[in-house]
Amino acid sequence: MARARDTLSGAKYRRKRSLQRLLVWAGIATTSRTDLYVFAGCSVTAVRYRDEILHPLARPFIAAMGTDVIFMDDNARPQRARLVRSYLESETIPQMAWPARSPVLNPIEHVWDML
Repeated sequence: MARARDTLSGAKYRRKRSLQRLLVWAGIATTSRTDLYVFAGCSVTAVRYRDEILHPLARPFIAAMGTDVIFMDDNARPQRARLVRSYLESETIPQMAWPARSPVLNPIEHVWDML
């Protein structure tokens, strides 16, 4: 008699899910950086991105950099939302044009290697 799948000694066996996700954000520039921001929960929407990152962290960081700055993101869906684009325009934050499916230009990949 064959044992049913996912059973152990006749008792129902369920594997515990131990995968945990962690989403972080940080702003970097040539000579400075922001603190890491850890998102509570795993889902980042355009509203969360604007309210938790752009307004309290990115805007003051960019303002401190002066006028010779261009805001660059990694083309994630929340960052491409109309709400986010409108916010950046209303705050007169210059944005880097980055067409979809273009090569990765983001320097953060090299920063992660250094961390």
